[in-house]
Formats: sequence, structure tokens, C-alpha cells
Amino acid sequence: MPDAGADSGDFEVDARLAGDCLILGELDCSLLLLMNNALVPWFILVPVTQATEIYQLPGEQQVQLLEEINLLSDFINSEFSIEKLNVAAIGNVVKQLHVHIVGRHSSDYCWPGVVWGAKQSEPYSDAEIEHIKASLKSRLNEHITLD
Repeated sequence: MPDAGADSGDFEVDARLAGDCLILGELDCSLLLLMNNALVPWFILVPVTQATEIYQLPGEQQVQLLEEINLLSDFINSEFSIEKLNVAAIGNVVKQLHVHIVGRHSSDYCWPGVVWGAKQSEPYSDAEIEHIKASLKSRLNEHITLD
């Protein structure tokens, strides 16, 4: 598990995130999740910490998280046909600190609305998941450990 310092305690991914997502692997300070909805490329970074807000993270971990957001944003922009990236750490339903990075396109299922709470869903196939993992490994090799 990523080294998050002394405040990580007994870290577990929130049950709602674990139920909705596939845990792909680990980056330097976060777990990398994929929302199991192939209708949009929707990744989630979960920093390994007990903090619930970004400003509560130590400065070094804030920088690491921003670097991970940038790496994943570049990956999504390069690997998927998108027009816009949505990046957010809202946490109204799931209090655990997590950052959504979603690739959007004007033809996606809920454009221009938000993906949060939209009912339509299509699970990824095993082949699609393996393709995403291989692409992640190829592009983020030194930054990622895949499950």
C-alpha cells in the first residue's frame, strides 16, 4: 500500500467505493480505482490517509496527489476520445477523501450533466479491464503497481 505517513492508520477503501469500483492498483500516495461503468472513463484516486479534505494532507502528500491527478488526467486524455476532463473531490456521500477524474464527451450518456448519481451503467468486460491495465502499465510504469 502507498506510504501515507503516520496518519494512515487502519486504512480501508470506503464500502461504497469498493462496491462501485474496481481497484486497479497503487500509485505513490493513492489507490487507483476504476468506476465499473464503461460508458465514460471514470477513475478515482483514493489517497491513503485518514484526512477527509485535501487541505488536511501534509504539503508533500498534497503535491504527490496533484502529480497523480496530472498523470491520470494525461492518461485519460491520451487513451480515450474525450473533449473535457471533470476533476472533483466532493465527498458529500462518501466522506473518505477521493478524487474523481472523468473523461467527458458531448455524446456521452449524461452530457452536459454530471455523472454523479446518473443511473445508466454498463460494466466493463474482462478484456476492457485488461486493456486499461496494460495501457496504464505502459504509460505510468514507474508510478504504478497494478493488482
